[in-house]
Amino acid sequence: MANDKIIVEENTRPDQVPKRIAIFPERISARFETEKPPEKLVMSFPHLIIREVICLQLVVIVVALIALFFNAPLEELANPQHTPNPAKAPWYFLGLQELLHAFPPLVAGVLIPFLVVVALVVIPYFKINIKREGLWLNAPNQTFIVFTISVWAVIILTLFMDTFSVAIPSILLYGLAVMPYFNKKENRFLLWLGRRSLSEWIMIWFVTVATVLTLIGTFFRGQSWSWVWPWQ
Repeated sequence: MANDKIIVEENTRPDQVPKRIAIFPERISARFETEKPPEKLVMSFPHLIIREVICLQLVVIVVALIALFFNAPLEELANPQHTPNPAKAPWYFLGLQELLHAFPPLVAGVLIPFLVVVALVVIPYFKINIKREGLWLNAPNQTFIVFTISVWAVIILTLFMDTFSVAIPSILLYGLAVMPYFNKKENRFLLWLGRRSLSEWIMIWFVTVATVLTLIGTFFRGQSWSWVWPWQ
């Protein structure tokens, strides 16, 4: 410590460049990082705004060309004395309409969408998502038990309600999610699956199920919402 005091006193002279002295406890290792090069920063305007305006104009041009060369699949004027069979909602609501076919209206139209929205809002604040770690990185055995129980509870519920459009994609995604847990081989595809976090798997499940429900409601439902093949 005497030498340290001498160094401090010498470095306080105005004609010398000051130096910093750091004392680390024995249990803490010192880490020295090289200086990172300064990041290139740009202003939102004009660099970002101009690109967004160009993308907007391209989308408008493409949609206008599609409208000019392809007729919209519109039906005749609405007739209150004749209800079409089936009465289908717009395509972005067909997933909910497909759920209404299997679940009670309160569950499919209110409870499930509400829980999905709440889950998508809360999931980003989970501890596992802050670090963006893979699902099987920490405590894989415990994670496998909790994950399996949660997923199969949803699958059994949907099978009990004969909602195979939700159960089958859930089973397939569950198989993909647990592949890195059972297969330890160094494979690029398995490594990619192993790096997916819990929030990413939930988002993949949500988008997959919503897409499947929308496709079924659009192409595979006929009169009285019965199952039909598109080519029939």
